[in-house]
Amino acid sequence: MATDSLETYIKGVRESNRRMLAKTITLVESALPAHQALAAMILDRLLPHTGQAIRLGISGVPGVGKSTFIENFGMSLVRKNMRVAVLAVDPSSSRSGGSIMADKTRMEKLVLEEKAFIRPSPTEGALGGVARRTREALLICEAAGFDVVIVETVGVGQSETRVASMVDFFLVLMLAGAGDELQGIKKGILELADAIVINKADGDNIEKARLAKKAYENALSLLTPSSPSWRPPVLTCSALMGTGIEALWDTVLAYREKLAATGEFDQKRRRQSLDWMWVLVEEGLKARFYSNREVQAHLSKIQQAVENGTVSPTVAANDLLLLLEKKGRENGNCCR
Repeated sequence: MATDSLETYIKGVRESNRRMLAKTITLVESALPAHQALAAMILDRLLPHTGQAIRLGISGVPGVGKSTFIENFGMSLVRKNMRVAVLAVDPSSSRSGGSIMADKTRMEKLVLEEKAFIRPSPTEGALGGVARRTREALLICEAAGFDVVIVETVGVGQSETRVASMVDFFLVLMLAGAGDELQGIKKGILELADAIVINKADGDNIEKARLAKKAYENALSLLTPSSPSWRPPVLTCSALMGTGIEALWDTVLAYREKLAATGEFDQKRRRQSLDWMWVLVEEGLKARFYSNREVQAHLSKIQQAVENGTVSPTVAANDLLLLLEKKGRENGNCCR
């Protein structure tokens, strides 16, 4: 995979070559040090060609109809002569690390479109229901010239903060008629949402969707909007019937226009870049901690002491961090 040259990857992505686009994302997702080094160079070269797409995050509980919604939404964008990339995150097996990878089979029409690209990726246990390298994959798709990049999260109740911190517009799909809607409202999710869409508003469910819309509007009125320029609306749609899709796209465009006019849009993206840098710093520190030879040599013994109650967790944690610091001083890397 990494036998291709740096220029081959760059050229392939910029020409929107599907094979090279997929290979580049696979390279970025690889944990091998050599692959990561090459991926970093590729991303650095592609960075000037990113930032033009509209980034959408879509979340919702299993069964809400995310795949059907994304397919019909994506098809409506394709009909507008827009190029759409979908980064669909599948839940990973906690034992094997494998994932279902079913999104491509569920989006039968969209996957056949030349102007669409669907990339399923396993979460690998990452919080927020997004894959570990989703942001990098997003940037690669932007460099390939896609107009809209959609990030679909797992939506299994984990923190959705990570996906909201990498997209322009965060959409939360809800269901009506599945019990007490207010019980399903999580304040944290509502605070992140730029819009709430009640799906499956068709047939006998139309009246239930209308009542759920009112309930969510009341809940949102109790919260302070994250932006002074935008109050998240509550919309209804039927992904199956295709109704309400156009109104949602108009909402996304209105959101971008309003925040761009006040400068909030650019500020948000700059803040997201810094947030992602610190996410990667934290991941890097954690990886270096566990790969440190001093830590590896003493970890089992310290863990056993904590389990036996002879050392407190606070003291044990401090001792482990001191081992890492000691190694850094020996290598002349500490406090540079």
